[in-house]
Amino acid sequence: MGSSKLVLSTNVSVCVVLISVSMVVQMCVAQNTPQDFLSPHNAARAEVGVGSMQWNTTVAAYAQSYANQRIADCQLVHSGGPYGENIFWGYGLEYAAADSVKDWVGEKQYYDYNTNTCAPGQVCGHYTQVVWRSSVQLGCARVKCNSGAIFITCNYYPRGNYIGQSPY
Repeated sequence: MGSSKLVLSTNVSVCVVLISVSMVVQMCVAQNTPQDFLSPHNAARAEVGVGSMQWNTTVAAYAQSYANQRIADCQLVHSGGPYGENIFWGYGLEYAAADSVKDWVGEKQYYDYNTNTCAPGQVCGHYTQVVWRSSVQLGCARVKCNSGAIFITCNYYPRGNYIGQSPY
C-alpha cells in the first residue's frame, strides 16, 4: 500500500522566542512525539467506536530502523516486516506526524463499511489499518531524507487488513 506522502520521526522541535523588556525566554514545543502520532490515530478510531492504541517502544524502534534505511533514497517502499505498516512521503514542506495520519484517514471517504470495500479506483487500506480494531499497539518514525523529502512510517501490532475481514 503506497501513499502520496511518507514521514519518519526525528523529534523536530518548533521553538518560539518571546522577548520582553529585560529578558529573552525560549519555549520549545516538540513535534512528532509518540503522542503526536497516537492522538490522530485514536481520534479516527473513536469516530468508529474502536478503542485507543498504545505506543509500543519495540514497534517504534522497528519503525525508526526502517525509516533510517530510507534516508538515502526516500523511496515509498514497504519494509516487509512483521507489523502492519503505513508509509508516507512528502517533499517541499516539513511534514509532521499529523500530516501523515491525516492523509491516511482521508481515505475514509472511499471506504464502504457495508460492503467492506474501497470505491472503484481508490485506495482505502491505509485508513482501514488506522482503525483496525485488533491493531492496538503503534510505533512510528519520521526522517528527513538526503533529498530533503520527509519519510514517515507507522507500524501496527498486531497487523490488520486481512482480506474478507472488516476493520471494526
